[in-house]
Amino acid sequence: MSEPTLLVADDHPLFRAAVLHVLRERFAQYQTLEAASASTVSSSLQEHPEVELVLLDLTMPGARGFSTLLHVRGEYPEIPVVIISSNDHPRVIRRAQQFGAAGFIPKSSPAEDIGNAIDAVLEGGSWFPPMAAERSEADAELAARLAQLTPQQFRVLLCLADGLLNKQIAHELGLAENTVKVHVTAILKKLECYSRTQAAVLVKSLENDADI
Repeated sequence: MSEPTLLVADDHPLFRAAVLHVLRERFAQYQTLEAASASTVSSSLQEHPEVELVLLDLTMPGARGFSTLLHVRGEYPEIPVVIISSNDHPRVIRRAQQFGAAGFIPKSSPAEDIGNAIDAVLEGGSWFPPMAAERSEADAELAARLAQLTPQQFRVLLCLADGLLNKQIAHELGLAENTVKVHVTAILKKLECYSRTQAAVLVKSLENDADI
């Protein structure tokens, strides 16, 4: 039986190494995995069902703001995700919470806080810094609409946001073009969008006003 595993997803090698050091010191009973892009996060989770927690940076290649968080939460709802970010603006923290994160660790946090946060989440709790930002009903509604999408539909949506045509999406995702058309129709209906452009704008709203 595979050992329980923690996945560290961050594209900065030095920071990733620092987090891995904390994990190996404090959570020696866990194996560790690394990922440096959104696509690697997805493939790592497919190949390693023993992953019990994901530590996720928001600014990796292939990510659009909170898109990777939403994708992981949609496809692997049983795996808690803890955001680890250099942007600890209250609204960023609040949005992470509303989009399904189990915790948020500012990158400026000391090693002890990182360990305490992971401990809390592994025990079924959550860990967030004090927040001044109020709950956003618009973000809550956006999260609810996106939660209706299947993992495949979410992938198609991200391709739409990149301006790809159905034929290009089919090639990118290994699908039949007609299947893509069915997905696009379902996506627009679920998101209450009237056009592909409107859906792309909705994805753009996953990004923050300031750099994450």
